[in-house]
Amino acid sequence: AKQGSTYSLVVAGGSTPKPLYQSLAQEDLDWSNIHIFWGDERYVPPTDPQSNEGMVRQAWLNQVNFPETNIHPMPTSFPTALEAAESYQAHLEEFFALKPPGLPIFDLVLLGMGDDGHTASLFPGTEALTVTDRWVTVGQKDDQPRLTLTYPIINNARQILFLVSGANKNPALKAVHAPTGDSNLYPARLIQGNVLWLIDRAAYGGGIR
Repeated sequence: AKQGSTYSLVVAGGSTPKPLYQSLAQEDLDWSNIHIFWGDERYVPPTDPQSNEGMVRQAWLNQVNFPETNIHPMPTSFPTALEAAESYQAHLEEFFALKPPGLPIFDLVLLGMGDDGHTASLFPGTEALTVTDRWVTVGQKDDQPRLTLTYPIINNARQILFLVSGANKNPALKAVHAPTGDSNLYPARLIQGNVLWLIDRAAYGGGIR
């Protein structure tokens, strides 16, 4: 973490980053300057096996002396996901002392990518892909609402790190890295900026370009 200031980390759900969280749980570090945010969340309680918050807590945060005040999960107890998105938006505005059209700068955003080319809860052909005037919006997958950061706030991060594994991801990786293509079909194409891709051999296959 930066000395004397806070370091803001946006975590991803899914199976690929879980070993990273488990390895962080083995580290004896001073966590006091690190603040954890979520890039997206299924609209389920933290105790649900599908919860991204629950996964990150079990794999990492519960295993170390992490200050609870530095953990900023997306809320899932409001009557509607839209209200929850508005609440998280307000929480981020307060934390960063900033409002739209301003964009906060996260230090690091971790992202995964699905075999359909989605990232966070920015799914192909969904309205969430078009939202640029808010930092948090509602995504949809199989008619299940999800909370997600919007792509402009992700793109404004100091560093974006994609973690992608598995041979089933190779076709989407090729489409995302093609010189031209449709971000409505492959939303990970929307993510631009200081982006680093960590890809395992299976996902890379015979190449992605």
